[in-house]
Amino acid sequence: MGSMTGPLASEGHDMKMAVELLVEDVNRHGGIGGRQVTLLIEDDAGDPRTAALAANRLASQGVVAVVGSYASSVTEAAQNIFNEEGIVQISNGSTAIRLTEKGLKRFFRVCPRDDEQAKVAAAAMLKMGFKKIAIVHDNTTYSKGLADATRAVLQQQGAQIIFFDAITPGERDYSTILTKLKLAQPQAVYFPGYYPEGGLILRQKKEMGWNVPFFGGDGMNNADLMKIAGVGAAAGFIFTTPPLPKDLPTPEAKSFLEECKKKYGAPPNSIYGILAGDAFRVIVAGLTATKSTDPAKLAAYLHSGLKDFPGLTGKISFNEKGDRVGEVFRAYKIDAKGNPTILQ
Repeated sequence: MGSMTGPLASEGHDMKMAVELLVEDVNRHGGIGGRQVTLLIEDDAGDPRTAALAANRLASQGVVAVVGSYASSVTEAAQNIFNEEGIVQISNGSTAIRLTEKGLKRFFRVCPRDDEQAKVAAAAMLKMGFKKIAIVHDNTTYSKGLADATRAVLQQQGAQIIFFDAITPGERDYSTILTKLKLAQPQAVYFPGYYPEGGLILRQKKEMGWNVPFFGGDGMNNADLMKIAGVGAAAGFIFTTPPLPKDLPTPEAKSFLEECKKKYGAPPNSIYGILAGDAFRVIVAGLTATKSTDPAKLAAYLHSGLKDFPGLTGKISFNEKGDRVGEVFRAYKIDAKGNPTILQ
C-alpha cells in the first residue's frame, strides 16, 4: 500500500518498483514453501481517508501481510484496520513516534523512529553553532511529531526555539510564513515536512534573498526536491535520513541496485523504496521460518525470532513495540551541484 498517485507519488512508484522486482525473484526461485507470491497493490494517494479505504480493500482480499505505507498520517489511518483484521503491516517510511506506542502487536517498521531522528537533527544544528532556531511543521502526524521531538532535544541542549508554527500543506505561496520567519531572525530554520512543500519553501526563500541555513527531515529526502526548489535554492540544505541508496554498504544492497538498473534502467531514487524492499524481505523470512501463512505466527517470529536479518539497509531486528533496533539516521548536505553528501 503506497502513494501511487498524489503529491507523494514518486515514493509510491519506488516502493512498487522495488517490491515487484523482489516478488519476481522469489517466484522465480520457487516461491515460499513452494507457493507463488501474489502481489496486490492499493493506492492510498498519500491521503488518510483514501488509506482507510485501501486498507479495507486489502483486508477483504485475505492478504497475509502488507508493505507500507510511506507517510505516518497515512499509515496511522490504516494500522488499526489491519490490526483488527489480524494482518501484519510493515511500514517502510512512517517514522512518527506514536505509531508504535499503541500496543499493536502486528505493526512493525523497518525505518527508525523520529525520536532517533530528532537527536541526529539537533546534533547537526548544535555542532554548527546554531543556538537560536526556528521550527516550522505542517501539522501532519509525521511533521508535528518530529518538530516536537526535535524541539525537546534542542531545548535540553540549551538552544532557544524563537519561532514554532505550522504551514498548510498543498499551498503554492509560503511568502507570509517566510516573512514572519525572517523577522524572527533565527540563526537556522528547521522544517521537518515533505519535499513538495519543502522544495517550494527553499525556492521562495531564495527568491526573497534570505540566506538563512535550512534543515529538514527525511520527508525532504526525494529527488523531486531538486526539481521543485532548483539546485541553487537547495544548495546548502541539510537533512536527516537513513543512508541514501548510493551509500548503502551491504552486498545485498549493491546486488539489488544492479538488478534494478537492469530491469528499470535506474535504481530507486529514494531510500524508502529500498526500505519497502526490506519490509518484503522480512516478511518472506518470517513466512519461510514459520512454514506458515498464519499472521499470528509471522508476527511472533518477527518480534522474537528475527535477529540481525541481513537487510538491504543493514541488519534488521525488531523490539517488543515493532520498532527497528539500532541507529540508522545520517545527516546530509546538498552541495552546489545538487548532490547530497554525508555531513561530517
